[in-house]
Amino acid sequence: MIDIQHLNLANIRLDAHDDGVLVATLNRAAKRNALDAATIEDLVTLFSTVPRIGVRAVVLAAEGDHFCAGLDLVEHYKADRGPAEFMHLCLRWHEAFNKMEYGGIPVIAALKGAVVGGGLELASAVHIRVADTSTYFALPEGQRGLFTGGGATIRVGDLIGKARLVDMMLTGRIYKGQDAVDIGLAQYLVEGSSFDKALQLAQLAAKNLPLSNFAICSAVSHMQNMSGLDAAYAEAVMAGLVNTQPEARERLEAFANKTAARVRPD
Repeated sequence: MIDIQHLNLANIRLDAHDDGVLVATLNRAAKRNALDAATIEDLVTLFSTVPRIGVRAVVLAAEGDHFCAGLDLVEHYKADRGPAEFMHLCLRWHEAFNKMEYGGIPVIAALKGAVVGGGLELASAVHIRVADTSTYFALPEGQRGLFTGGGATIRVGDLIGKARLVDMMLTGRIYKGQDAVDIGLAQYLVEGSSFDKALQLAQLAAKNLPLSNFAICSAVSHMQNMSGLDAAYAEAVMAGLVNTQPEARERLEAFANKTAARVRPD
């Protein structure tokens, strides 16, 4: 069972399922789920905790018509932060998103409407992104006199490449639909509910052994940051741990006895 009783989050609603899936819903619909400082603290708290409370997969969803419109610009304007203060705020964004990407628990985002600026940075930190037909992606910081501070230059660049990233930042170019999937901003595009598809994917991932998911959702990202030689070594070590785990014996036996499901196309 997932124990969420002790989590007191200001702007994220939690719904624990019996199969180990936790639905975390951004709950600032009136602000298009823009990320204020309190929401970033919620994300740090949540993703520091999920690996230790029985969560097997997370669906990151949003109230209202939009996934996330990015940095809460009204809060930012009113706070009139100095350089050091804003730098430390950005570092908290990085901490939250790093805990998502490297925490070892699959995170699947149900995208809709605006996935803009910091909202795209948030989405790029999850492991699977599901878009619906209303979803659009943009990095409008250049037009607002700003620069990305939550990892766009790292994660979004990894997804779509430097040239496309710079184009989006310079011109405010918007991607949506199949074009967004084709360049790597999302892995799935659905006609109906992105939440339903994200939940389905989370339920599939939750059936995997936790150590296998940890390797997929943590080690892969670490290996991408290594030299090829170091990554090969780390992959071999991780495979040694995961591929000999006692919990895998039953699944291997089923495969050997031809009772396991076969990998076949639809």
